[in-house]
Amino acid sequence: MRKLRNKFDDEHEEHIDESWLIPYADILTLLLALFIVLFASSTVDKEKYESIMEAFKSEFTGTKIENTNTGLSVKPSDKQTKEQTPKEQPQPAQQVAPAPSKDEVELNELMKKLSKYIEDNNLKAVITLQNTKRGVEISLKDVILFDPGKANLKSSSYKTLNVLVGLTKTVDNPISIEGHTDNVPIKNAAYASNWELSSARAVSVLHYFELKKVAKSRLQFVGFGEYQPLYPNDTKAHKQANRRVNIVILRKA
Repeated sequence: MRKLRNKFDDEHEEHIDESWLIPYADILTLLLALFIVLFASSTVDKEKYESIMEAFKSEFTGTKIENTNTGLSVKPSDKQTKEQTPKEQPQPAQQVAPAPSKDEVELNELMKKLSKYIEDNNLKAVITLQNTKRGVEISLKDVILFDPGKANLKSSSYKTLNVLVGLTKTVDNPISIEGHTDNVPIKNAAYASNWELSSARAVSVLHYFELKKVAKSRLQFVGFGEYQPLYPNDTKAHKQANRRVNIVILRKA
């Protein structure tokens, strides 16, 4: 029995002391916390970094942290809060489109009436309408106004011209009457060139407007001859389109 007890005592004395594991585990925990904090502190400001260092000092030295706000859970400073709060962007002032002038309103209304007249009377093939920088431009092919090579108005054109005169009287804008021809040389003794023919045709329309009591001070004319064609004079259709008289209700300066 005594021998058995001695053997047990010897085996007990040879048992490995594991008390070193406790501080070892504490060191590993602190190292893990250190790396986590170092990673987190790479994105914090100076104030937060100092708070973290104060927390480590307290852990390693055992001193008490007097400031309850120091440590890993730092209350954001007012500066940081302001930096993180998105600034209110001033709303851009809405630009209000200027109201159209009286002249613009009147020309737009005239444009609508002219468009309706052209459409209602199936005149799109011989009369075109444009709202340009210069004003409202009414373009009449020569076939509706004149016989070939002549500048006297056909009686069949009066109905259309009467409507145009009536509509132009709804405004007081200046009116420019402009004659154009194709590039075929004139072959009669009445006109020396296409300049004279285009000018004579423009004057004929001008006199008709004057006859219908359109104020003379509003009227002007010009003959461009063949030098402002709409299309190359390479086909019959193109030449016919180039032979025209434009009545332009000009915008006021």
